[in-house]
Amino acid sequence: MNKIIFIILLTFISSGLLAQEEAEKTVRTDEKEARKAVRAGNKAYKDQLYGAAEAEYDKALKDDASSKEASFNLANTFYKQQRWDDAMKEYQHYLKLENSDPAKMSAAWSNMGNTFLKKKANEKGQQQGQQGQGGQQADNLKMSMEAYKNALRLNPTDNETRYNLAVVQKMIADQQNQDKNDQKQDQKQDQKQDKQDQKQDPKQDPKQDPKQQDQKQDQQNQMSQDNMQQILQAIEQDEKETQERVKQAKAQERKRKNQDNKRQNKDW
Repeated sequence: MNKIIFIILLTFISSGLLAQEEAEKTVRTDEKEARKAVRAGNKAYKDQLYGAAEAEYDKALKDDASSKEASFNLANTFYKQQRWDDAMKEYQHYLKLENSDPAKMSAAWSNMGNTFLKKKANEKGQQQGQQGQGGQQADNLKMSMEAYKNALRLNPTDNETRYNLAVVQKMIADQQNQDKNDQKQDQKQDQKQDKQDQKQDPKQDPKQDPKQQDQKQDQQNQMSQDNMQQILQAIEQDEKETQERVKQAKAQERKRKNQDNKRQNKDW
């Protein structure tokens, strides 16, 4: 009787081990396919074929949902395609996967800051937005500022992000000053409306001249636009420099491998 029970238990244990081995083999296969898709996506991304890169990164995440590289690169692909909302969602997804490497987490937050800033710069009807949708634009700037702050908390030595943060903070201050001036101007107009019998000549008090107020607002708006263009140009330049560094690193790696192969052939 005991012998029969032992045989039955041994059978169950053996079956369990086989099932575990099959599951591990499936996981290894999926991870291998995911890495293969990531490499293909990286090649397409390098060739600026962002649609093809997106498809490969999607495939990688289907094979291995925990692939940090596929998630981060997919977010970058959305960014390149100016799909700002998709990019931000994927950066947030990446931050759920990556919670141990401060430098990589900081890079994701910094990219989110860039994405919010790009979204603000590409809002339709910029001039109309300044009059009727200022709140939405200000929100994009504030979210960009918070993302940069989070990046610097994780990596205080990132000077590029620190510069971006300073520019965005100035843009927010300019926007707030403009809103205050608008409120003051509205109040003054209301007072004039109530006191029509006490109208003053605008030339007597330049501060009351609506034309000068409009000119001052235009100057502030132009300063904010100039600041934004500077930071966006810096971001694009950094992307170009990064691509160039990657090319140089790959060229050096190929050169090193060729030298190693030559030495091995000589040894033989």
